[in-house]
Amino acid sequence: QAQLVESGGGLVQPGGSLRLSCAASGFTLATLDYYAIGWFRQAPGKEREGVSCISFNDLSTYYADSVKGRFTISIDNGKNTVYLHMDSLKPEDTAVYYCATYRGFPSSVLLSSLWVLPAQYENWGQGTQVTVSS
Repeated sequence: QAQLVESGGGLVQPGGSLRLSCAASGFTLATLDYYAIGWFRQAPGKEREGVSCISFNDLSTYYADSVKGRFTISIDNGKNTVYLHMDSLKPEDTAVYYCATYRGFPSSVLLSSLWVLPAQYENWGQGTQVTVSS
């Protein structure tokens, strides 16, 4: 049974950095059991929004405009883990961050437009809280 566990959240000052981890179990990232993994976040009173996604097929990466140039998604196949490196953090980055596996049709063309939609994902983790505050 596929399972994802997020970790690495915490309290950080504006301008600081964090690295979130999404550890997979029950399946292997390198074997393309799933086509991609996405990171999402949800702030209080707001809808869940797509932050970043990485394709296991060709390692294509996607980012929300609000995090481009500050966040980097990466894979460590040896640890079966996807990371989200977050730099230059802002108070508006405060949210619970989740990772999930993409369940849509395995196409790079479709992924490029569908990756931001929570409905295209399954096997959601429990989330990790990120708070950016001075």
